Amino acid sequence: MVNPGGSRTRAPRRLWQSGSVTRTEHGRRGTHDNGGSARPVRPQKVQQSQRVRRERRTQFEPLVASWDPHGEKPKEQRERPKAKKKPGVGGAIATYGWRVYALPVLVVLTVLAFVDFGTAPTDSQAGGGPQSSSSEEPPEQLEPVVAEAPPGKIDVNIPTAELPKTGEKYAESGPNTFSVVRGSTGVVGTTGKLYRYTIEIENGIDTSVVQGEDAFARVVDGILGSPKSWVGSKNGSGVRLQRVDSTTPAPDFRISLTTPNTARRPDVCNYTIQYEASCWNSTQDRVYINLARWVRGAIAYGPDLGLYRTYAINHEVGHVFRNQHRGCAEENGVAPVMMQQSFGVANDYVALLNQNDPGNKNAVKADGKTCKPNPWPNP
Repeated sequence: MVNPGGSRTRAPRRLWQSGSVTRTEHGRRGTHDNGGSARPVRPQKVQQSQRVRRERRTQFEPLVASWDPHGEKPKEQRERPKAKKKPGVGGAIATYGWRVYALPVLVVLTVLAFVDFGTAPTDSQAGGGPQSSSSEEPPEQLEPVVAEAPPGKIDVNIPTAELPKTGEKYAESGPNTFSVVRGSTGVVGTTGKLYRYTIEIENGIDTSVVQGEDAFARVVDGILGSPKSWVGSKNGSGVRLQRVDSTTPAPDFRISLTTPNTARRPDVCNYTIQYEASCWNSTQDRVYINLARWVRGAIAYGPDLGLYRTYAINHEVGHVFRNQHRGCAEENGVAPVMMQQSFGVANDYVALLNQNDPGNKNAVKADGKTCKPNPWPNP
């Protein structure tokens, strides 16, 4: 193209168009090619050019929204809006899920654990009592029960404590396992706490020496059911008794016929006194009746095995009810059933059994008194 002045000018070339905005390339940035003369670009033209570039960029870039449009917090500290909590049980379930159901169960288990701990049985010989299947309270006893064999080996010579030489043969040893004799009784006694017991025989014992296991059980039931025994109204113990033949629920105590060597075990009756003895084992809630004594008796009772067996059952079961050892109250009087009559009925002899236990307030005193054998709590 030729200007009237004879000079040639370059025709404008269209580079890009968006909407109504047109951009034209010129010879140099910041000038217009107008007949070869350079002229500065007006400021408003520069602003218009920058605005055009911004409009082109924002037309093709996606919009990004910020959680913190004002830029007040760092990204890691920005919080999303909290959902509105639902009221009531539905809200609690929505918020805590399975914990809502687990919490009541945990509370119940915790309460049961404390109840179980608070009602756990204690050692009868150390001041506790046997477990009971009745809610009635037993007679209050303040003193601990003394075992048949005090601590420490005692070397004494008590002629009346020797096992009689004549009588039935018996098994010396057994496996220290027991079988429950089948059968049960009704409740005997009219007042007081109810104690349930089983009758058991150590495995391996030839029961013919006791005329069979049923005969042994009948003898024991007959002794404990007599009004002259612990259920009688005169003894003041306030107990009722019932034999059961199931160990579920656990009986309050067990009466177990055992061999002498089992009875001598440290965890059974011990053997600190070197004479055959039966015992009450409070840690096992078990009365151990020594088979040697059951078939031979004691010198104090002579040949009358029936009376001695009655004494043995009443004496050891008396420990279940937390009765203490006693001595003769008067010369030639009736021996208390809680006197250790298997070893003799003279206070001087019985006093020797507690020589290793000088702090025992219930120890029998060596006062020279001798009394008559007696197998009953209420003679």
